[in-house]
Amino acid sequence: MLTIVVFLSLVYGLEGADVVLSCSLIEEGGGMGGMMGGAMFKRTPSTLVFRDLVGNADLSPELVTPYNPPETPNADDLIFELMLPSIQIPNADLLLHADCNEQEVVCEISRYVPRGADMDSLPAHFIGSVQLVGGGISLTLVLQTLHSETAQSDTQPLVQSKLNLTLSQSGTLLTEVVFVVFSRVPSIVAPIGGDVLLDCGFRQKDSVPGQEVALEWRLQHRGNGRKILEMKAREVETDMAPDVFVDREGTSAEADLLVRDGNASLTMQRLKVTDEGTYICTVGSGEFQTQQIVQLQITQPPHVKLSEEKLIFQDSTPQKLSCHCHRYYPLDVQVEWFFQVPSAEEPVSLTKESSLSSHRQHSDGTYSLSSHLTLRPDKHPPGTVVTCRVSHASLETDSEVSLTVDEPEPKKAFWTIIFMLVISVLFLYQAFRGAEN
Repeated sequence: MLTIVVFLSLVYGLEGADVVLSCSLIEEGGGMGGMMGGAMFKRTPSTLVFRDLVGNADLSPELVTPYNPPETPNADDLIFELMLPSIQIPNADLLLHADCNEQEVVCEISRYVPRGADMDSLPAHFIGSVQLVGGGISLTLVLQTLHSETAQSDTQPLVQSKLNLTLSQSGTLLTEVVFVVFSRVPSIVAPIGGDVLLDCGFRQKDSVPGQEVALEWRLQHRGNGRKILEMKAREVETDMAPDVFVDREGTSAEADLLVRDGNASLTMQRLKVTDEGTYICTVGSGEFQTQQIVQLQITQPPHVKLSEEKLIFQDSTPQKLSCHCHRYYPLDVQVEWFFQVPSAEEPVSLTKESSLSSHRQHSDGTYSLSSHLTLRPDKHPPGTVVTCRVSHASLETDSEVSLTVDEPEPKKAFWTIIFMLVISVLFLYQAFRGAEN
């Protein structure tokens, strides 16, 4: 997807703040890309204007930069003016503050054909994808064109050159949101063995009472996909249970929350490494169906331990020390070694002198690895602190384990000789006394 830096312009009006996003209109096209066997898409710069997206009670006029449509409407301009609030969009204020939080926004728009309609039917429909990069709200919006006031006037209406649709007097394409699927947490990290809630929801304008809502959650990972859950439910007075298919134990969605509140979230218990991947939440209701993507990353911090609890050099023989990293996920882990003698102010790296074992994968999908280091008494005298530092994606701060080189134990030969002499003297004394008696 194309990443576009968002610019926000706010209109401090009577109703609320407007948010303006730089977008791309995505169309299928030909050209060299199609000849190479891959999908070819044409991108045309466009603008998406959210009218009255957020109430202005907490906004200061000094912080508002007015947005004004072009003074002279142009039939080549692609300005989608979204008349709100036709549907409440959760966490819409995150779009309002994206620029201040130095967040980028991905915004794409393409044509959409509702179920049972055709491409040329009116009103026209578009689907818009709006995502905050780096976390935040993610929206998939179905836009429906509105009748323009110019169509009712005596003046010749302005028609958009690419879409062949009538524009407003301001040169914008008036639309409203009729269906939206959203996720307030489109990317989540969870530990092995834990539980997680994959957030997904939808809103629909003018839904029919008792209308069936279809929900599907699908997992895509490393080129493979499978259906995790499928549900069909409707809000009616009946004891009939919803139609539910579950392919993973410990997975559930609430049918009553789906039809009553538009809550399509998925609960997963006792996570495994195999649960990691891209989850696609697809919601269909009436003539509309669209989806939202939630990324789930599984992590497990390594258990770090040294092979020895203490280190003593009895002679000039080098000794081997190992740093074991047990059962971590994902794969990448970094092991560093340092030593610091008592007289030094800063530790010295020993990483280049170390060696690594190969990764060992366990049945639960986690990995283990060991790093080995040879220490020498002439370079690491008593009092030297040796540290193994481990970095991993699951750790907020690096994990460190250390030991201090101890003083050699006193030689036992001298005391052994003294002990033997004492024993010998006592034996001779007892033997001499026995001879006298």
